[in-house]
Amino acid sequence: MRILVVEDDPVLSAALARALTQAAYAVDMVHNGEDANRALSSADYDLVVLDIGLPGADGLSVLRRMRDKRVHVPVLILTARDTLEDRVEGLDLGADDYMTKPFDLPEFEARVRALIRRGHYNSGGDLIHGGLRLDSAARRLFHGDKPIELSARELTVIELLLSRQGRVVSKEQMIDRLFGWGDDVGSNAIEVYVHRVRKKLEPHGVDIRTVRGMGYLLERVDERA
Repeated sequence: MRILVVEDDPVLSAALARALTQAAYAVDMVHNGEDANRALSSADYDLVVLDIGLPGADGLSVLRRMRDKRVHVPVLILTARDTLEDRVEGLDLGADDYMTKPFDLPEFEARVRALIRRGHYNSGGDLIHGGLRLDSAARRLFHGDKPIELSARELTVIELLLSRQGRVVSKEQMIDRLFGWGDDVGSNAIEVYVHRVRKKLEPHGVDIRTVRGMGYLLERVDERA
């Protein structure tokens, strides 16, 4: 899961990024509206955390541009503006939730989880491959009725593979979804996560095939020639 944090207060943005990273989200940070527009044009996000009072283009103009371009990623507005008119304007422009500063981090984290669940629920429901089923809203993987326990990043790996069935998922695509700009990504980081998921899928007759020089492909063992 990849989140864009748009916040010009360096102390607050660092605290938000730290909390989200500890929850295993990939986090990108920008501090003004122009950089937010560039980030949204160059990467796909599962959530945007957006301050209104930004230098240059303010948060509402960023939000308006997103919705005009049919970018439907969930948006959580953070702002010191707490009047009814401000809240109505943000929600009418397409924000999904609204928090006024100051706020408690546990509540912020809960709202992030809720918005991401809602975004996955609205994007098309469960992903299925053979006996595997990924409950997109609950963020849980099942084989039949039995859950398969995965970490947050392992879930992102299987979600990518399930959403691109029949197509190869490249390492670059996985890095883009698993890690933020500032993360130190080792040369074998993707292999480590793929190996962990592969081991958990093997008992259920599902394999992640390595396509040399290209990436990874999800397949059932009984599909092999």
